[in-house]
Amino acid sequence: MRSLDPATRQALEARLRFYRELGLTEFYRRPASTSDVAVAEGASASASAETIVDEPQAQSSIEENPSIPPRKPMLSPPPVSEAIEQDHAAALRLIREDIGDCTRCALHKGRNKLVFGDGDPKARLLFVGEGPGADEDAQGLPFVGRGGQLLNNMIGAMGLKREQVYIANVVKCRPPQNRTPEPDEANTCSPFLFRQIDAIRPEVIVALGATAATYLLGQRQPLAGLRGRVHSFRGAKLIVTYHPAFLLRDPRQKKEAWADLQIAMRELGLKMPAKS
Repeated sequence: MRSLDPATRQALEARLRFYRELGLTEFYRRPASTSDVAVAEGASASASAETIVDEPQAQSSIEENPSIPPRKPMLSPPPVSEAIEQDHAAALRLIREDIGDCTRCALHKGRNKLVFGDGDPKARLLFVGEGPGADEDAQGLPFVGRGGQLLNNMIGAMGLKREQVYIANVVKCRPPQNRTPEPDEANTCSPFLFRQIDAIRPEVIVALGATAATYLLGQRQPLAGLRGRVHSFRGAKLIVTYHPAFLLRDPRQKKEAWADLQIAMRELGLKMPAKS
C-alpha cells in the first residue's frame, strides 16, 4: 500500500475526526487521488439528551453525509420558472413524465424504483432529503424506512400530518450503499427538484442534512454554519436541519433539530401543539 506524505496524512486524519464527531463510523471505499482529500471545518454538536419525540435510541447503518466531495463543479440552480401551471398536481405530473424511465446518470443502473416525491401538491411546507434508501427504492416513495418514521414523528410534533406536506430528494434513484450522490449525479437530477419546488411553491423548505443544503443553496459549508437561520430560496424560506438518519445515529441532536423545526413553524405561523 502506498504511503502518504505527512501533509496528506494530516488532512485525512482531520477529515476522519470530523466524521467521527458527527457519529460516522462506517465508510465505503472508492478510487481517489490525493487532491481529493480536503479538510472539513468541524463543528461541535450539542450533547443534550432531550429528544423531539419519544423514540428508543437505536443504532442505524444509514449515514448522514456531512459534506460533498469537491471533485467536480457544482452547477448553480436555474432561475425560477416563469410559466408555472396553476394546477400544482398537473405540473408535478408533467415533471414526472419528463423524467420518464430516466437513464441520465449512472444511478439508474442499480435502482429498483424511481422515487419522485410524495405529499400535497399545494403544500406550504416542503422537506428535501438526499436520496432514496433501500426501503424507498423498494416502494418508490421517499422516507418510508426508519428515517421516514422519525420524519413522520417530526412532522407530527409540528402539529401537521405527512399528507399536509411534500417530501422529495435531491436525487431520485438510490446511490449504491446509500453513499453521498456524486456531484455529476446530483447536478443531473436536481433541476427536476427545482421544477418540483416551482410547481408546489411552498412557503417554507426544510433541507434535511448537508447534501440537501449544499445543492439547494449552491454552497459547501458545515451544517453548523447553515443551521439556526432563515435562507431565501426560489421564493421560499429555507431552514437547514439534520437528516433523520443522522438523528437515529445520535438521538442527542434531536433537541437541536427541534429548534430548527420551530423556526419553520414560526415562518408558517404554526402554534406549538398542546401536550397530551
